[in-house]
Amino acid sequence: MRMDLSQAFVAPALAYKVTATQSIGIALNLAYQRFETQGLGLFGGFSLAPGNVSNRGYDDSTGWGVRIGWTGQFGDRVTLGATWQSKTWMSRFKDYSGLFEGRGSFDIPETYGAGISLRATDKLTLALDWQETLYSEVPAVGNSSTLLFAGVPLGADNGPGFGWRDVSTWKLGASYVFSNAFTLRGGVSRNSQPIRAQQTFINIIAPGVVRTHATLGGTWTLGGRDALNVAYMHAFRETVTGSGSIPPAFGGGEVDNYLSEHSLGVSWSRRF
Repeated sequence: MRMDLSQAFVAPALAYKVTATQSIGIALNLAYQRFETQGLGLFGGFSLAPGNVSNRGYDDSTGWGVRIGWTGQFGDRVTLGATWQSKTWMSRFKDYSGLFEGRGSFDIPETYGAGISLRATDKLTLALDWQETLYSEVPAVGNSSTLLFAGVPLGADNGPGFGWRDVSTWKLGASYVFSNAFTLRGGVSRNSQPIRAQQTFINIIAPGVVRTHATLGGTWTLGGRDALNVAYMHAFRETVTGSGSIPPAFGGGEVDNYLSEHSLGVSWSRRF
């Protein structure tokens, strides 16, 4: 079984400085998605379009939304900020019209949040952020998978989804300037669990159960114009144990979802 969902955003933005310490901004979110899945033939018998559930290669989707934000500086050391991003309305994945609700609909959910940054010393900056992600507003993600067990086929309007709950995320980060040549950064985040124990069966496709992430990275400035950036992320293993996840009519039993992740990124930049 394999699933690949990639997303890319281009966001032309306009910012306006209201006062010397207060700024607002607005951006148009132009989004592109690419999706492919393999090995889900089992679900074809429960779809209104059995031929458009799995093994259809990559399909594309495009769409748009908006984002607005505010930042305010209070004194020399405190900065506050807030942001809101609308739902990003996407075109359908036609080749997967038998998998996602609404004949292939897969919008990107609305988010909003706020944060504070504190320059604790001339070298150390601390930041705390909070964000809400409204998965329940996107039927393909938020609708309950138990609709499938009630006889509503995959791909139907207002049909089964992944049953994800809205998610609250808290992030704590720090940046320390060791010298003009090196800055060290690190952080940790913790979010609420989007997947219920009753929804684990359908989420073998998308087991996004991790809740705690830790990051560490740094920037090395080379010769004043060049910079090398390195970042590492670890998502700690999390398990959601199924409870009533497969009804007797579908064979009974339970499905457990678990996931852990590692990510390493390296980039180089030059200032002209």
